[in-house]
Amino acid sequence: MRYWFDNTMSRGTASLIGWLALVSVGLVLVVAGLTAWLTDEPEGAGFGEVLWLSLMHAMTPSKVASDKGSTAFLAVMFVGSLAGIFIVSILVGLLSNGLKQKIDRLRRGRSMIAETGHTVVLGWSDQVFTIIGELVKAHASQRGSVIAVLADRDKLDMEEEIREHIGDTGRTRLVCRTGRPTEPGDLRLMNLDKARSIVVLSPDGEDSDAHVIKILLALAKRAGDHPPVVASLTSSRNLAAARLAGGSQVHLVDSDDTASRLIVQSSRQSGMSVVCMDLLNFDDGEIYLRSDAALTGRSYGEALHAYQTATVIGLRRAGGVVLNPPMDTVITADDEVVVIAHDDSLIHLASGEASFSEKDITVAAATPPLEPERTLVLNWNARAEHIVRYLDGYVAPGSMLEIAADHPKAGAGLDGLRNLTVNVKECDTTDRYALEALGVGLYQHVIVLSDDRFKPQHADTRTLMTLLQLRDMQTVAGERYSIVSEMHDENNRSLAEVTEADDIVISDTVIGLLLAQLAENRHLADVFGYLFDSRGSEIYPRPASSYVTKDAPVSFSTVIESARRRGETAIGYRLASGVNQAPHYGVVLNPSKSQPLTLGEGDSVIVLSER
Repeated sequence: MRYWFDNTMSRGTASLIGWLALVSVGLVLVVAGLTAWLTDEPEGAGFGEVLWLSLMHAMTPSKVASDKGSTAFLAVMFVGSLAGIFIVSILVGLLSNGLKQKIDRLRRGRSMIAETGHTVVLGWSDQVFTIIGELVKAHASQRGSVIAVLADRDKLDMEEEIREHIGDTGRTRLVCRTGRPTEPGDLRLMNLDKARSIVVLSPDGEDSDAHVIKILLALAKRAGDHPPVVASLTSSRNLAAARLAGGSQVHLVDSDDTASRLIVQSSRQSGMSVVCMDLLNFDDGEIYLRSDAALTGRSYGEALHAYQTATVIGLRRAGGVVLNPPMDTVITADDEVVVIAHDDSLIHLASGEASFSEKDITVAAATPPLEPERTLVLNWNARAEHIVRYLDGYVAPGSMLEIAADHPKAGAGLDGLRNLTVNVKECDTTDRYALEALGVGLYQHVIVLSDDRFKPQHADTRTLMTLLQLRDMQTVAGERYSIVSEMHDENNRSLAEVTEADDIVISDTVIGLLLAQLAENRHLADVFGYLFDSRGSEIYPRPASSYVTKDAPVSFSTVIESARRRGETAIGYRLASGVNQAPHYGVVLNPSKSQPLTLGEGDSVIVLSER
C-alpha cells in the first residue's frame, strides 16, 4: 500500500490535489460529526448545515474568530480551522507549483502547435535569420501566416536572437519549439501534416550533412501527409544518400556547389552576385511561373514585349526550364512563362503593341572569341576545388591559374583540368609584401576565398585585410583587375564596401535566400539551377552602348528589342554611379518598359545570353 501511495504521489500536481481533496472531505466529515455529537450548536441546524459550517471553517480558518457557543463547540471549530490552515496552505503551494511547472513547460517550448499552412524550419544555423527574414517579406501581404522553428535550443533564446536580427515580423507570427528534429516525438510538436513546406538547415560544426540526412530519415518514416521538404547539404558527396533518405518530396540544395558556381560567375562578370541576390530575395524583383492562354502560338521573341510590368526570361516546359530560348521558339498551351515581377498581382498582359525607338537601337560588333586568361586565387577552403573546376569550364585553353595560400591543402585534388595550368605558391595573404611579390597586376581576375581554418568572423577579418591591401596596391600602381571576394557574414559587407571590390559573395546568405525561395515555390529550383549552370544562357552585364544610343533618353522596351535582335533577353541594367551604393549597388531589375532612362559611359545592360 505504501508503494501504491508513493506511485500516486509521484504522478504530479493533479494526483496531489486529489489526495488533498480526500483529506479535506475526511476533515469536514469528522468536524461535522463531532459538532453534531458533542454540541447542540448551532441551534436548530440540520446535519447539512453543520457540514456547510465545517466546510467553511476548513476553507476559511479566520471564521473561527466570529464563532460563539459552548466550549465544546468552540474547541471543535478551532481544531477544524487549525487543520484547514494546513490544508489551504498545502493547496496554495500545490497550485503555485503546478502553475509554475506548466509555465516552465510552455517556456521550454514543449507544447504542440495547432497551425495550418505554416512553414516549418528544422534545425538552427546562421542561415535561419536570412530564411525567416525573407519569408516575412514574402508573407507581408498575408494575414495569419506562421513560421515555426524546431531546434535543440532554449525557446526564449531562439526568439530573442530572431528579434535581434530581424526585428518586427509584421503580420507573420513566429513560433519556436525546443526539441531535436531527429526525434519523431519532437517532430509531432510541429503539426507537420498541416504544414505548407519544411526547410531543413545544415547545422554548423562537423558531420552537418549526417545530421541533415538523419532528419530526412525521421521525416520520411513519420506517418501522415508529407509536405514538400527543402534541405541544404555542404558536400556533393552526400547528395545520393540524402535523396535515398528523403524520397521524392525532398529538394536538396548543394551549398558548396551553388556558392562555388556563383563565385566563378562573379569573377567572370562584374555584378553577377548582386543580380543573383536581387533575384533570390523578396525585396523587389522576384521570379514567377505564369500561364497565359493569350501567349499560346506566339514566339518567345514576341512574348518579351507581352507584359508591361513584368520581364519574360524563359519558359518552363515538359522537358524542364529553358532561359533565353531561341527567339523563334513557339509557346504551347502546356508551357509556363518564367517572368520577373515585383509581385504576382502585377503580372498583366500589356494592352497594346510594344513601342520602341528604332533609331536608338545599336548594332554591336560580334562578340570576340575567348582568349587565355590569368587568374589569381588567394586563400583556400573546402569548396576551392569546386571553384577551380568550374573555372576550368569557362576559360579558354592555355589559361593560367595561380593559387597563393598558406593552407596545407592548397592546390590538392586538381588533377584532370582541361584548360587551366595551375601553380601553387606559399603566401600569407594578409601580408602586403607577400602580395606585392605575386605581381597581382599581371592577372585579369583575383578571387579572395575565406580560409576555413578560422572561425567565420576571424576569416572575414582576414579577408577584409587582404581586400584593403589589394585596393591600396591598385591605387598606388594604377592597375585594374577584377576582385571577387567570399565572406560569411552579411554585416561585414558594409565594412568591405570601402575596399571597392567588384563583387562580394556572402555564401551563407545566398544559400539562405535560395532555401527561402524554394520553400515558397519548389518549382523555382529548376530556374535557379539553370542560372547557376555553366551550360545554356547565363547572366552577363554588357556595355549599354552595345544596345542603345549612349546618353540618349530611351525606354527599356528599346533595350529589350535591341537585345532580342542579338538573341539575348534583357532583364535590367546597372548604373555605374550606384556601384557602391547599398543595397542594390546600381542594379535595377525589371524596370518599367515605358519610363525613359538614360544609359551612359560605364553603365551596363544585364542580359541572359549564351556567352
